[in-house]
Amino acid sequence: MANDHLPPFLRALLHRDCYDHPATDIKLVQTHISQVILAGDYVYKFKKPVNFGFLDFSDLAKRRACCEQELLLNRRLCPEIYLGMVTVTAESDGTFVFNGSGPVVEYGVKMARMPEDRMMVHLIGKGLLHADHIDALVAVLADFYQRAENGPEIARFGTAAAVAVNVLENFDQTRPFIGQGGLDRTQFETIVDFARTFLAREACFKQRVEGGFIRDCHGDLYSANICLADRVHIYDCIEFNQRFRYCDVASDVAFLVMDLEYHGLDQLAGRFVDRFIQATADHGLPGMLNFYKCYRAYVRGKIGLFTAADPAVDPAVRTANLEQAAKYFRLAQRYAAC
Repeated sequence: MANDHLPPFLRALLHRDCYDHPATDIKLVQTHISQVILAGDYVYKFKKPVNFGFLDFSDLAKRRACCEQELLLNRRLCPEIYLGMVTVTAESDGTFVFNGSGPVVEYGVKMARMPEDRMMVHLIGKGLLHADHIDALVAVLADFYQRAENGPEIARFGTAAAVAVNVLENFDQTRPFIGQGGLDRTQFETIVDFARTFLAREACFKQRVEGGFIRDCHGDLYSANICLADRVHIYDCIEFNQRFRYCDVASDVAFLVMDLEYHGLDQLAGRFVDRFIQATADHGLPGMLNFYKCYRAYVRGKIGLFTAADPAVDPAVRTANLEQAAKYFRLAQRYAAC
């Protein structure tokens, strides 16, 4: 069984008697870096003890520090969702409890659970995402980027050389997977050639840096991290590596645009770009979008491969991730061919 691969503390938390609130519908959701427990009106998020190079959660102290950063950074966009940090402790009777008196075995983040029927991915799946949602997203994001921190230390992450570190790293990490998850040799080489050619256009990146478009962004801006309820909630930003969050606003925006196109919503994607440019006067955005859309699609494909390779995920999740990875790589190839 897939649960046999879970750490003991996590298996314990799948039982309702661990909670001091109603938790009749406990569900575990896994990504390549996190294990998330949905329990009643709350969500508990734990980081897997992994080290992928671009992130390092390999020891308890590092996971604690990243939990603290996760709270701080995500409260920029949805402070009412991020409630605080929790500990899981090992008690003398062999049980695991939240915030107990025994040794801490894990740190996690406690969040208010958002309505699943208002998650952006659900709205997309039901065909209920419409223009008003797009306009609301633009309003929130335009304000967020205007207020987002910038300056010389952040701006240096927008140079061609700095962006190349992120982009080319993906190719190094996925080269062993060629022939899996829909990533074939031709796709790989097409995307690599496109990326290297664009990265050689150093003047384009310099113009973005000088224009002040490199900001402390979200870093993971797509429909899985957006809830369109009574207000727009954008959560789960990148906390584990500044070089993924310190980026061109175009890179953040491209992720959401790519995601809409991944779901076949090209018209809404176009509306988002048009309205965003109107709201921000960022007329240089279109020239960067295709490059960053290709980059973002490839990252999502890579994550699908990583998740499928995790022995803790069940066969259905593994198959779904490989299918999604193949679709993302086809999309990245499409952008590279434009």
